Amino acid sequence: MRPSTVDGTKRRKAITVFRIGRIWTFKHFFADKETFKELADHYSRDRYRFEFLTEHERDGAFERLKDLGFEIQVVDDLAGYVVSLERSSKYAPVLKNSIEYAETENERIFLMKDPASVEEALQFGAEKYDGITPF
Repeated sequence: MRPSTVDGTKRRKAITVFRIGRIWTFKHFFADKETFKELADHYSRDRYRFEFLTEHERDGAFERLKDLGFEIQVVDDLAGYVVSLERSSKYAPVLKNSIEYAETENERIFLMKDPASVEEALQFGAEKYDGITPF
């Protein structure tokens, strides 16, 4: 019988968590329905994201996610994750990977869920936002 081996090359799944005002929030699709069910009390169906109001709730969820092999990155400074599109532009592909979004008279501003989503939004035609973040 062969001894069991651990695959040391397996990538950990990363989740970027944002501090927006008084909450911690992230957007992630869990292929495992059980993981979603464990966090379902914190899922906002209106905003399609997970939200944690207290440090206790946040810490409990983070520990469980770490046990499941997720790497958690908490972001307090939103710079680098915010992009904008002209208000008249098509925006559905950018919106689907955003955590939060706001509109001004001339543009739509999006907080993207992770660095890969920022890159995808830029390829779609968005620009990095360098103004005062509305979130």
